[in-house]
Amino acid sequence: MEGPTDDPEVLALRARMQRNFLITLLLSEGVPMLLAGDEIGHGKQGNNNTYCQDNELSWLDWEHVDRPLLELTRGLVRFRREHPAFRRPRWFHGRSVRGTGLTDIGWFRPNGEPMSDDDWGAGSPKGLGVFLNGDGIDGRDRWGRRIVDDSFYLVFNAHWEQLWFRVPAVLSERRWLRVIDSGWATLDGPRKTIIPGRRFVVPGRTVWVLQRSRESSSPSMP
Repeated sequence: MEGPTDDPEVLALRARMQRNFLITLLLSEGVPMLLAGDEIGHGKQGNNNTYCQDNELSWLDWEHVDRPLLELTRGLVRFRREHPAFRRPRWFHGRSVRGTGLTDIGWFRPNGEPMSDDDWGAGSPKGLGVFLNGDGIDGRDRWGRRIVDDSFYLVFNAHWEQLWFRVPAVLSERRWLRVIDSGWATLDGPRKTIIPGRRFVVPGRTVWVLQRSRESSSPSMP
């Protein structure tokens, strides 16, 4: 549905899609480019090109700021700053990290199997899991120390219906914790433990971020 509406389901979906895009952008590698106003819900009435519009379409409406969305954006910026896994100084290599059998990045189908060439060319995959290895960051900090961080597993459900996911078997030696959910209005939603090997359901059009602390690393990990 387009245009003004008071339908609570449509409004809820629109708000979740805003959060989906902000989470995806601010937890992507590289420098995030955020259009001023997106963080406060400035929709420009759906106009995608207001370059020549010196009027209410392009002006930022500071009297009707979407406060929860603004706080979510601030929280995502803070989360990104705290975790170098999302700010890697060098490109990914896709190779095993120090003999662990885990690569610095991995792409997986909802069932936890690695994405194949056929999967990438299958049209529009409805679900995707992305592993970011906090032990596989190539680079040094300003003091010459190796950069390390917790590991993350990002879950994307682009389908309008719920999908079942599973953490890949190669990542199943310990539990994960859901720390971000685009179904939450803020980043202060209820945490959820994801048990390796068990399927878990992700609602339609939703992004989850799972975190695995380095403090619980197995002895075999560097």
